[in-house]
Amino acid sequence: MGAELNLQTPIEYLKGVGLHKADLLKKELGIHNFEDLLLFYPFRYIDRTRFYKIQELNGDLPIIQVIGRVIAKEIIGEKQARRLVVQLKDETGVMELVWFRSLSWIDRIVHAGLVVIVFGKPNEFNGKISISHPELEIYNPTLKKSGNPTLQPVYNSTEKLKQSHLDSKGIQKLQEILVDTVAAQLSETIPDYIRQKYALVGKVQAIREIHFPATMQSLDQAIKRLKFEELFLIQLRLLHNKRLRTDKFKGAVFATVGDKFNEFYATKLPFDLTNAQKRVLKEIRMDTQRGVQMNRLLQGDVGSGKTVVALMTMLLAVDNGYQACIMAPTSILANQHLKSIQHLIGDDFIRIALLTGATPKKERRKLHEALLDGSLNILIGTHALIEDPVQFHNLGLAVIDEQHRFGVEQRAKLWRKNKIPPHMLVMTATPIPRTLAMTLYGDLDISVIDELPAGRKPIKTIHLYENQRLRMLGFMRQEIAKGRQVYLVYPLIKESEKLDLLYLEAGIEDISTAFPLPDYRISIVHGKLNAADKEFEMQRFVKGETQIMVATTVIEVGVNVPNASVMVIENAERFGLSQLHQLRGRVGRGAEQSYCILMSTNKLSADGRIRLNTMVRTNDGFEISETDLKLRGPGNLEGTQQSGVLDLKLADLVHDQELLQTVRNEVIDLFDRDPELAAEQNKILKEFFQDANPGIHYNKIS
Repeated sequence: MGAELNLQTPIEYLKGVGLHKADLLKKELGIHNFEDLLLFYPFRYIDRTRFYKIQELNGDLPIIQVIGRVIAKEIIGEKQARRLVVQLKDETGVMELVWFRSLSWIDRIVHAGLVVIVFGKPNEFNGKISISHPELEIYNPTLKKSGNPTLQPVYNSTEKLKQSHLDSKGIQKLQEILVDTVAAQLSETIPDYIRQKYALVGKVQAIREIHFPATMQSLDQAIKRLKFEELFLIQLRLLHNKRLRTDKFKGAVFATVGDKFNEFYATKLPFDLTNAQKRVLKEIRMDTQRGVQMNRLLQGDVGSGKTVVALMTMLLAVDNGYQACIMAPTSILANQHLKSIQHLIGDDFIRIALLTGATPKKERRKLHEALLDGSLNILIGTHALIEDPVQFHNLGLAVIDEQHRFGVEQRAKLWRKNKIPPHMLVMTATPIPRTLAMTLYGDLDISVIDELPAGRKPIKTIHLYENQRLRMLGFMRQEIAKGRQVYLVYPLIKESEKLDLLYLEAGIEDISTAFPLPDYRISIVHGKLNAADKEFEMQRFVKGETQIMVATTVIEVGVNVPNASVMVIENAERFGLSQLHQLRGRVGRGAEQSYCILMSTNKLSADGRIRLNTMVRTNDGFEISETDLKLRGPGNLEGTQQSGVLDLKLADLVHDQELLQTVRNEVIDLFDRDPELAAEQNKILKEFFQDANPGIHYNKIS
């Protein structure tokens, strides 16, 4: 069957797989065809070039290999407690090999006098060295060993795969077949002149060497090549999209700063804009005058004033005869935007409406009509905005809040709501490190609001241990006595058997005891409440009818209570840095001094201590996001998984920042030299776009 094999052959046709294992590979690892498996790389390698002597072994060593002669074996114990113990000897000493399973099979092949290669993790107990369930290979110096005798690849597997003999070794056997049969069919993706410039090996060689490296040096060359390729193709896609937009797509021209913008600025804006807000508005103003579609990312911490910038941009659209919309990831956040904007503009200034999944049919019909005839100026909503029935008269601006929660295709659907694609303003309160922004949002221009509104005081953050709880409760009483309100956030609703965490239900009991009726009132909010109950409890707190809100992380976004001055986070060591930062941003929204108290156990992991120390040391969201990136890696940062961009197998945005910058500069130069990728030397890149058709389908946007 060898001749029939190709990269797109379904995985069930690979020798040794079959339907059952294929189903597991698809479900467990997302491997559907030969190419998917070939691009499933080892996550580490075991150096089998070195043989240890028994006297060198200790319990701190990783997996090692030893050559020795079997001098004795015996089965000890009965029934469930049976184990096979083998004594292995070399010229330096004796050790034990122990098996608790597959005893009869091992007993059959192992006998006194046999010389074996033993491979496993040494353990040390009472001065004796042993290895449990080692791999065994009968030593034969005249035979070439099968597989890779130098650097052995180790692949990620799962319990279900292991049960079907698809552990690391099983996957390695499948890779051997693929590397020998179909690896040569892989297409080169990097032009020769770029490979020569950076001394990169070819694609096929890189794939062979990453699975079965001949030497450590050849492995390093393979990894360098494949990392370069990952980052190169991402930047190629992003910068190609950016050029397409700039060169091919017209944008609505907002030629005038009109009555609505001026009236709002002169009479309705309740505070002076910060210099950062003015700078961003100037950047947006320049973008919207060029006749090219704006695609701008607006970053700024919670409370930095992004909503005001978005509103003033929408008023600019309205002044120029266009409609605008805001798309938020949740109905709570969409409602929050509606209330914030209504509070700023008052009644009868412009026509504004809300559309979510909960909007009644009758109301929807009226709303659709008002959108189509152009009488509705601004529509705020959730994913409901991108549904087909929602048609605008003349959409000129789309604002997307917390963009990382929406996929690329959802963003593209908004583009198609107008003949000329609307200007896009993408907002996020999750500060994104520069390297991540270059990779996630490399096709967007980036603006940053790095200044808090005047009169806002930085939040003071304090870390207290469990034995300092009375101090925390006393501080809460003090602040409530001043007329302030307090958030108390728990990581869990119910008690967990596995995790020794404080939980919300117990917390409610403790807080109710410490803050009894009628002097104190408590709101309770968590994800298991239905929407109406959640809204009722939140509104009690917003109106000041309750002084304490006991909640889970459901309050991370969408609650704005300027009178709340204290945020207490229980088991703070269990939260990620960006989540802690978002929760802290719920306070500090008024002119009063606000506080964030991080409660933790005395036992902190090294990472937990770094997270809490970082929170105490700084309020700078960008510094926090950089630390978060270093601790967790990009794949775990909120939203990067569903963005579809960060499908990085090898490249690491923390350690490969320099490589990313090099690659980006190379792609910028490439497009400057050959914007249409028409040169013969760039032919393979042209084919990459034709074959992959990645990102937004521009050809579908009319």
